[in-house]
Amino acid sequence: MEDHAEARRRMVDNQLKPNRITDRRVLAAMGAVPRELFVPPALRGAAYVDEDLPLGDGRFLIEPLALAKLLQAARVAPHDVALVIGDSTGYVGAVLARLAATVILLATSRDEAAELDAKLAQTGADNAVVQVGVPREGLPSQAPFDVILIVGAVREVPEALLRQLTDGGRLVAVMCDGRPGEVTLFTRIGDSFGRVAVDDALIPELPALRPPPRFTF
Repeated sequence: MEDHAEARRRMVDNQLKPNRITDRRVLAAMGAVPRELFVPPALRGAAYVDEDLPLGDGRFLIEPLALAKLLQAARVAPHDVALVIGDSTGYVGAVLARLAATVILLATSRDEAAELDAKLAQTGADNAVVQVGVPREGLPSQAPFDVILIVGAVREVPEALLRQLTDGGRLVAVMCDGRPGEVTLFTRIGDSFGRVAVDDALIPELPALRPPPRFTF
């Protein structure tokens, strides 16, 4: 039988620490949340491999190192309120719930919301809730957020999401706009938004945030 606790320890020691993940809170959170609960039983033996796990229907479990890079870049504080977009498994929400005060996962349907709720309950993430909404629109009724985390590569970040950050708030995404994927940190400063590439990462694109088609005549 697979020793999942040992697999989590190896993930932290062999995948994260050697790749400049130094935030102790991120390492502790990822070392505590059981990734195997967020994949079908047939894939649990592969839950800790250092790659994205496809789950069908465009869903995937994000690779450990890419998630750690996103979380480290976000500099999540214990008092933060965070919004997660594109987490189709609930794993990211469960990890983030160990770092922030409140976590809101955006689901695209009631069925997805019910599934995410059940997964979060398994890990005791009592400070994580699920809301149904449209990814490009975010959750303006719950804004502002200290942190917005996008789970999936995107070509652009909708301005509506950036506008839902607090002053000093951070949005982190893997940008794939014409070059290899880059973990990118957006920071709100008043009505302006700073942008800096932090690290490299390759994860599947998030279809819900693809730019709308542009028609030319």
